[in-house]
Amino acid sequence: MHAPLASASIGHSLSSFFNAVGQFFSDLEAVHWGLLLLGLAFFGLNLTLRSRAFFHSLRAAYPAVSFQWRRIWGAYFAAVGFNNVVPARGGDVIKLFLARSSIPGASYPTVAAAFFVESIFDFSVGVIVLIFAFSQGVFPKPPDFAKLNSFDISYLAEHFRLTLFLITALAVLGLVAFALLSVRVKAFWVRVRQGVTILSDRRRYLREVALWQAAAWLCRFAAFWFLLDAFRVGGSVENVLLVFGVNQVAGAVPFTPGGAGVQQALLVKVFQSKAPTAIVAAYSVGQQIAIAAFTALVGLGAVVFIFRFRSFREVLYAGRASRQAEREAERAGVLLVDGDSSEEPPSDEDPPPEARRPRGAHGGGRVRY
Repeated sequence: MHAPLASASIGHSLSSFFNAVGQFFSDLEAVHWGLLLLGLAFFGLNLTLRSRAFFHSLRAAYPAVSFQWRRIWGAYFAAVGFNNVVPARGGDVIKLFLARSSIPGASYPTVAAAFFVESIFDFSVGVIVLIFAFSQGVFPKPPDFAKLNSFDISYLAEHFRLTLFLITALAVLGLVAFALLSVRVKAFWVRVRQGVTILSDRRRYLREVALWQAAAWLCRFAAFWFLLDAFRVGGSVENVLLVFGVNQVAGAVPFTPGGAGVQQALLVKVFQSKAPTAIVAAYSVGQQIAIAAFTALVGLGAVVFIFRFRSFREVLYAGRASRQAEREAERAGVLLVDGDSSEEPPSDEDPPPEARRPRGAHGGGRVRY
C-alpha cells in the first residue's frame, strides 16, 4: 500500500520540480542578471568569511604549525560546491580531508572537532530565524509538512514512526561509534578538545570566529535580498528571514543536493501571498541552480588549482585512502602526533603529497565532477 503511494508522491514531487525548472528557463529574460551576479558575489563573500573563521579555529588548535588560509578556503568552497550538486552531504568528507591534509601533523578528530566551533554561532542564529519564521503565520507547522509537494520531507512528516525510528537509529549508531572509540577514548578526546581550543578563550572566540561569522551572515542576508529582487519576488527583511528559515529546514533533510526539493516546496508555500506561484517556483529553482553552479565551479577550481586534484571524485578516493592509511598506521603503533611541525607546510607551487591520491587516479587529463 505504501509503495504505490510513495511512488506517486515521488512522481508528483519530480513533476513539480521539473515544471519549475521549465518555468525558470522559459522566463530567463525576466531575470535581472546584474542583481543575480551581485547576489552570487555576496554569497561567495559569505563563504569566504566563514572559511576565515574556520581557519582561526584550526590555527588555535595548531598554534605551532604553519599552514595557508587559501587552502582552508579552497577546502570550504569545495565542500559547499559538492554538497550543492550531490546529496547526503559528502562535501563534509571532502572538507575534512582537504583541511586535514593542509595542516602538517593534523588528525581527523581534531579537524572534525573544529567544525563544531562554527556550528555554535550558526545554531544560535538558526533558532532565532526559525522562531521568526514560524511566528509569521505563513510558514507551515511541522505536522503540515506532510502536505508539501516534496517527497522527502512529506514522507518523513507523514510517517512519524519511521522518522522517530531513523532518529533513534542514528543515536544508537552514535553510541556504538563512541563505544568503539572508547578503546583509546582518552587519546581521542585529547584530540577533540584540541579542535575546540579557541572556545577556552572567550575574547579570542568572539574576535576570530563569532565576529567573522556575524559578518558572513550579513553578506548572506545581502545575497538573498539581491536574489529575491533578481527573480522579481522582492527583497525585504521579512522575505530574507523567511528564506533563511526555509534553508534551515531544508538543511536538515539532506536527501537532495542542497535540499532542493524541500526548498522549492517550502518557498512556494511561504511566498504564495507575496508573488504569483509561477514566479516563486522559478525563483526557488533558479536560485538553487545559480548557487549550485557558482559554488560547484569555484569549488572545482579550488580542487584543481589549489590541491592539484582533477575531480571531486578523486578527492573522495584520496580521502578514503588517507583515512585507511591512518587506521593501519595506528594499528601498527605508528601514531600521528598532532601539531608535529617537522614536515614543511606544502607550498602553492608543489603538488600535494602522493599519499593524497589513490593509486590509479592519474589516468586521463580531463577535469570532471
